Amino acid sequence: MAASQSGGPAQPPGPSNLQLRVISGVVLAVVVLSVTWIGGVAFRLFAAIMALAIIYEWLTITAGRPWTRQHWVVAGLLGVVMLMLAADVAPALVLAGLLAAAVLAFGEASFGRRGYWPPSGLLYAGLGAIALAMLRGGDTAGLWALLFLFATVWVTDIAAYFVGRAIGGAKLAPRISPGKTWSGAIGGAIGGAIGGLVVAIFADRAVGLPVFVFMALVLSVVSQCGDLFESHLKRQFSVKDSSNLIPGHGGVMDRVDSLVAAAVAFYVMGAVLAGPGSPAHAFFAAG
Repeated sequence: MAASQSGGPAQPPGPSNLQLRVISGVVLAVVVLSVTWIGGVAFRLFAAIMALAIIYEWLTITAGRPWTRQHWVVAGLLGVVMLMLAADVAPALVLAGLLAAAVLAFGEASFGRRGYWPPSGLLYAGLGAIALAMLRGGDTAGLWALLFLFATVWVTDIAAYFVGRAIGGAKLAPRISPGKTWSGAIGGAIGGAIGGLVVAIFADRAVGLPVFVFMALVLSVVSQCGDLFESHLKRQFSVKDSSNLIPGHGGVMDRVDSLVAAAVAFYVMGAVLAGPGSPAHAFFAAG
């Protein structure tokens, strides 16, 4: 056996970062699509676990270690709300619970003269999880809604990456994310619209295809803004990745920043048109 330069036995080459990203990405996609297909308590638990991972990363980014009493209070309040979500409490009550938790968290920060970043994370993580769970609901309308959302956001990310690398050009937000370009943003929006449209063509629709093209464009832009927001947060606190929970990808926030923003926007649009209990029914036929 050949020896390494350090004198020990040579180690077999490990997977490259790109390989890790691909493997992790495929595993994550399979898990997400599986629990989305199952729905019910499985998906609500998934959304709750995602929110708890996000608040862990948010608090670690904004405050580091060790956590103070404020951080444990914020995490605990979110945990209570996520228990409500997993237990399938009425949507209005879950939202009311999140708002009450936010009031308590911001009040504790104000009276204790502490920072407002930790309680802000409670809203960020909680709203994203609630939006995803309520969009999914318990029927095929919710399934189509999430498939439409995933296709729009995921194709946006992929198209923006490859178009930006191929064309380059002017930077989109050089102070926030130097690698992003206007060409990538436009390519991502077009790709996201196409991805959403493909899903809508096969779905049981309650509105016409032009509405879905418009929605996909809006959600694509919102998802890219969500990505930029997380980049701004990490730059604000001089952090490269939100964590190292996902091999090759960094943290959970690094993977769902676009999805969280788009999910909240999609939920709001559906809730305005169809009510908070069945936002997917504004766009897809119930089955």
